[in-house]
Amino acid sequence: MTPHARAQWQIHFCVVLWGFTAILGRAITLSAISLVWWRMLIVTTALLCAPRVWRGLRALSLRLFAIYAGIGVVVALHWLTFYGAIKLANASVAATCIALAPVFLALIEPWIARRRFDLRELLLGAAVVPGVALVVGGVPGSMRIGIAVGALSALFVACFGALNKRMVEHADPLTVTFVELGAGAIFLTVITPWLPHVGTAFVLPDAHDAILLLTLALVCTLLPFALSLVALRHLSAFNAQLAVNLEPVYAIVLAIVLLGEQHQLDAWFYLGVVVILGAVFAYPLISRRPAAMPQPEMLGTAESKAID
Repeated sequence: MTPHARAQWQIHFCVVLWGFTAILGRAITLSAISLVWWRMLIVTTALLCAPRVWRGLRALSLRLFAIYAGIGVVVALHWLTFYGAIKLANASVAATCIALAPVFLALIEPWIARRRFDLRELLLGAAVVPGVALVVGGVPGSMRIGIAVGALSALFVACFGALNKRMVEHADPLTVTFVELGAGAIFLTVITPWLPHVGTAFVLPDAHDAILLLTLALVCTLLPFALSLVALRHLSAFNAQLAVNLEPVYAIVLAIVLLGEQHQLDAWFYLGVVVILGAVFAYPLISRRPAAMPQPEMLGTAESKAID
């Protein structure tokens, strides 16, 4: 097998593992804030065992440390709203909402990167609106607050994706992930007592949830992170982007097969999904700018890795 073919298999395997994050989020009985707190804590603890992280921390300036810690707060808010959307609706709805991230990024990145807006990116945003309307009309009324929370999660993905892209070359990827997730865990620890009606993040999981949390943190976060670092060396930016854009598709298919969620949603929902994903996949084809290679920091912390 050629290195390119092996990399293709590896990146798709990573995307399937990322697709399982929504399924595991549904299966874990902990609240969203407790789930995210434990996931961040487990990944951060595991990264402490990597000598590369310690070397990267010693080389990191205080200014960069503070910047990455601030981005980590946005990561925590993304994961919190993503799993909140799963609890309020279901895995299919949350995965569909996260597919909106490239649309938000098309609007946010020019502002953060201080460049002009691209008309094609704005048209991409407009093309997604009918799909969102179909998705909203295709779910029970009780799930619509989950759509709103999921859309907010996609907005947070776009924010930290654009910020990470701007800061990507200033530090080691594993070190960046450690600082961001560690800062996110500390942030949740501080704010939890001040949030009404959310209980506490410090709930000790039972055996069932503990196994699923370890799977989520180690198998669906660190393992694909490491594999993606290798695979992206042998893939073009365009091929990598198309692969990672498949994550919502895999998540929805897994939700149908494993959770039977197709019984909760009607045909209008799935038609809306097709419209949204069609716009997302069309973007790298029509964009004048070549698609940027998905960055390791985004791959390590996002639920949707479809970030330009």
